[in-house]
Amino acid sequence: MRHDFTVIIPAFNEAPVIPDLIRELRGTFEKYALQGEIFLVDDGSTDGTAELAEEEAEGWDCFRVLRHESNLGKTEALLTAAEASTCTHLVLFDADLQHSPEEIPRFLDKLEEGWDVVTGRKIGEYDKRVISSVYNRLSRKIFDVPVSDLNSMKAFRRQTLDGLLLRHDWHRFLVVLAHARGARVTEIDIDLLPRRAGESKFRGPVRILVGLMDLISVWFLLLFSRKPLLLFGGTGLALALLGVLVASGTIYLRFLHPLFGFDPYLPPMGYRPLLYLIMLLETLGFILLGFGLVSEQVAQVRDEIEAIRKGTR
Repeated sequence: MRHDFTVIIPAFNEAPVIPDLIRELRGTFEKYALQGEIFLVDDGSTDGTAELAEEEAEGWDCFRVLRHESNLGKTEALLTAAEASTCTHLVLFDADLQHSPEEIPRFLDKLEEGWDVVTGRKIGEYDKRVISSVYNRLSRKIFDVPVSDLNSMKAFRRQTLDGLLLRHDWHRFLVVLAHARGARVTEIDIDLLPRRAGESKFRGPVRILVGLMDLISVWFLLLFSRKPLLLFGGTGLALALLGVLVASGTIYLRFLHPLFGFDPYLPPMGYRPLLYLIMLLETLGFILLGFGLVSEQVAQVRDEIEAIRKGTR
């Protein structure tokens, strides 16, 4: 395993830390006799990150720089490197050196025990601890994953990505999505070191809001993608039942209420708006129920295609 792996390093405007990054990666590879490859993905940097990395790593055959013409994001950088790699194991490592490169062999050793995904549990002080803690607790509660830190250094088998849809910024949900598909997941403690230079690319209230919306989106996907009838059929039945209740109340007011007594001070009622409401509720209810049944057929076809694809590999 010490040669069948790729270290993936997304980098956006990380020129100040690149010399230290290359030097420490070299030292780790020599110290632990690692013979894998390293892909640094320059994600549209404007500070010469790619050129500096190539200069610092000149003559080091296992190091390669991949480029994005514009800033696409960490998830896209991960997918670009994974597509270029032919190795069995992938290690996602941040360029800011807030984790030591000497963690890499520890992750590889854990994968060798038979785990599909290994994630790091950050140990140390950092300025986003409260936000990260709330986010991780919500994730564990919603997704029931057996790890406590979803947004940290990771290592995983390449096959984990097969059939896994990672949209923009969904690298943080890789563990959640993989676990939902049956991957064996664990975590190890890793030291969080102070950032040496530059600034974090993930900060501010907008990032918090985006992260929360992504969390809801992934929850919705995992909950309803396999059983869409739960959403559409449940909503449709609820609307149809509400229509029945409104119809029952309308029938009572129109025909039965006068038989049991009529309040002369009560102004005469018009029932046409209630009739329109009943028609609307019943129509929407049955449309949603039908849509749910069609969605179930689509989900069935998708599962059959996935089963055929896995059987041919």
